Amino acid sequence: MKAGLHIALVGNPNSGKSSLFNALTGLHQKVGNFPGVTVDKKTGELVLGKQATTLIDLPGTYSFYPKREDEWVAYKVLMGVDADVKTDVILLIADASNLKRNLLFCSQIIDLKIPVVLALTMNDLAAKKGIKIDIAGLQSDLGIPVVAVDARKNKGLQELRSALINIIETPRSRNQESFIDNKKLAPAAIDDFKKLYPTHSDYAALHYLMHHEAFPLENEMQQNIDQIEIDNDFNHTKTQAQEILERYGRIQEIMKKRVVEPDPTAKKKRSEKLDTIFLHRVGGYAILFSVLFILFQSVFWMAKFPMDGIEWIFTNVTTYLNAVLPNVWWEDLLVNGLVAGIGGIVIFVPQIMILFGLITLLEDTGYMARISFLSDKLMRKVGLNGKSVMPMISGFACAVPAIMSARNIENKKERLLTIMVTPFMSCSARLPVYTILISLVINDKIYFGFLSLQGLVMMGLYVTGIVMALLASMVLKWFIKIKEKSYFILELPVYRAPRWKNVGTTMIQKATIFVRDAGKVIIVISLLLWFLSSYGPSDRMKQVEAIYTKQTSNNVNQNKDQQKQIDRIYHTQKLENSYAGIMGKKIEPIIAPLGFDWKIGIALITSFAAREVFVGTMATLYSVEESDNGSLRDKLKAAVRPDGTKVYSFAAALSLMLFYVLAMQCMSTLAVVKRETQSWKWPTIQFFMMTGLAYMISWGVYFIAK
Repeated sequence: MKAGLHIALVGNPNSGKSSLFNALTGLHQKVGNFPGVTVDKKTGELVLGKQATTLIDLPGTYSFYPKREDEWVAYKVLMGVDADVKTDVILLIADASNLKRNLLFCSQIIDLKIPVVLALTMNDLAAKKGIKIDIAGLQSDLGIPVVAVDARKNKGLQELRSALINIIETPRSRNQESFIDNKKLAPAAIDDFKKLYPTHSDYAALHYLMHHEAFPLENEMQQNIDQIEIDNDFNHTKTQAQEILERYGRIQEIMKKRVVEPDPTAKKKRSEKLDTIFLHRVGGYAILFSVLFILFQSVFWMAKFPMDGIEWIFTNVTTYLNAVLPNVWWEDLLVNGLVAGIGGIVIFVPQIMILFGLITLLEDTGYMARISFLSDKLMRKVGLNGKSVMPMISGFACAVPAIMSARNIENKKERLLTIMVTPFMSCSARLPVYTILISLVINDKIYFGFLSLQGLVMMGLYVTGIVMALLASMVLKWFIKIKEKSYFILELPVYRAPRWKNVGTTMIQKATIFVRDAGKVIIVISLLLWFLSSYGPSDRMKQVEAIYTKQTSNNVNQNKDQQKQIDRIYHTQKLENSYAGIMGKKIEPIIAPLGFDWKIGIALITSFAAREVFVGTMATLYSVEESDNGSLRDKLKAAVRPDGTKVYSFAAALSLMLFYVLAMQCMSTLAVVKRETQSWKWPTIQFFMMTGLAYMISWGVYFIAK
């Protein structure tokens, strides 16, 4: 690390750490990985007087007893055994609305005898809950500076900087009183350790005795500590249990003196009553299925009108541009490349917003945690546990962050299984593909006044992905030879009313991300496809032009309908002889058994960059081929093979939908799997497993359905 002062930003997960880091460092940030591990490392420049200061955002952790990879990273840095990341001062974050739990980690850091400042976040939430904290009294009891902050409103940041400057200039003495008497937990062992290594605090000595095997220490030090353990019959489990009891005993005393809380029994009683319904061994699963059913029905029902409106706008824009612009190459690029590509993106924004809005609603109310609890029993049967549910549900949005969130799973085998099967979950990128294909072959029927047939089919595709993920995990668990004890501990939040502002903000953010990130890829590929589908080998294109010129000259005195037919044949032949057409024809024999033509083949290749590119590819290919105006849906419905049969028959569309449910068609996902597993072995297995399975099932479905 570069010279200067280094401050470690630490705290429990979801305590407001990221918001404070962003507020303190602004745009002066760097993101990388901690050396040798796949855990994100964020660093930023912090202005503290004239002192050159680096703020290091360590992964969230609950205590000094790490279970997950990211917790081990934070733990080793705080213990001073990470060779690459050193810390001079600790900036500790604690959630004021859940102070008791946060104080455990706080008390452990205090006993390391490293200079520390405590920043209290979530004060507005604490106030809403009726929690009042005596900050001056808390500061006195803990023996460290305590500052209330609100990073989003820039409140308390100047006071926090002043506290950091003050503690840097007047650091704590190592002789200062500890939070608890750590020495009495293992007096003889700690004494023996400090005879050899006197610079460590009593609490640091305790943790060297517990976890030295996981530290990168010299052999002599490892042997010395081993001998101390043997000589003093040091018991890890008993010492840890005694320590936690001692700490919570003192924390309870502080909470009684310094924190005024409303009677928590009312909320707990209400949550407990609701849990008798939502977590019932039979009714709970029926409710869960109903929630998912409503979710997918709503995606179609609520998005129908805005999607129809967007489609109407783009159809009319295309018609207008074709009418007013000159018939030159750049007009073709603008209309059939750029506008067609943008239309393929924007039309699906309503569905993306609705899906994410409903998922945020489930998280905000506290029901999402109940889904994990309900699913644990089923998950264990296939080699996973309840914590696998959250990454898998996140996979409905995007597999990349979902796979990264699997770091929260302590068991290595269960984490690897979760990573391997999460891409089966239908991400939002697949949604545009499902939507366009369902609208082609499934009638827009409503049963009983509310039940959408298209919504049922959509739900069926999502359920298929879930079932295949579970089956794949059941098989893979026999091949992944990692033996490690597994357990499932989950804190169930109280039920609460959703924060509608948060739901609305999330919907807008996700729509913006979809348009910006997916849009960039789709536009680039749409423009590239326009070129590849508009141009080809000169000899082929000259031959097509010659045939068209001859047919047009022979039709000088004949009717317009015949000329339209000549134009249609010309555009088709031009597309087939273009670079894109040649590429599609090459792979057509491989995909023909699945019911796919060469244009679908091109879309399968381009959508490896991002699945939603399928729609943009189709929009570009059919815009280049068809001279008539109309929506993409109309063009796909009208598409026929040389023998006159529909390209998008029920069998072919169903086969294609299932292929997209099951196939690994996302290079970003493969890249993040490689990053998380530190090997190309697992993404390679994943790619061939998923794509092979998709091919076989699509072939079987097409063979039966046709």
